[in-house]
Amino acid sequence: MKYQRGISLNTLLLGGAALALVALLAMKAIPPWIEYGNLVKAVKGTAGDASLKTATVTQVRAAFGRRADMDDVKSVKPEDLEITKEGGELVISFKYESKVPLFSNVSLVFDFEGSSSAQQ
Repeated sequence: MKYQRGISLNTLLLGGAALALVALLAMKAIPPWIEYGNLVKAVKGTAGDASLKTATVTQVRAAFGRRADMDDVKSVKPEDLEITKEGGELVISFKYESKVPLFSNVSLVFDFEGSSSAQQ
């Protein structure tokens, strides 16, 4: 017999199952990270708005709510934000947990936090 090359059916099935598991994980894990990016963009945009430098906390929350609606942010509501002033600058901070069910009783849990300050 000649030397045969290639992969066996078992290897093909195991490789396919591993690839499917990685694809499932990626499809479930990427949307929370996209939403986090949109949330950071909305928070930094709200904090950087010159018209909100002398605004009340209620007005800042309302402005964030409008930006969050445009960016489809649902994990953090305006009332969940911590709004302070540091050195005359508006600083908006947030912290939340995102639980992503994978299958059966297996889930991924992400702890997100961020701020509009230049330090982060």
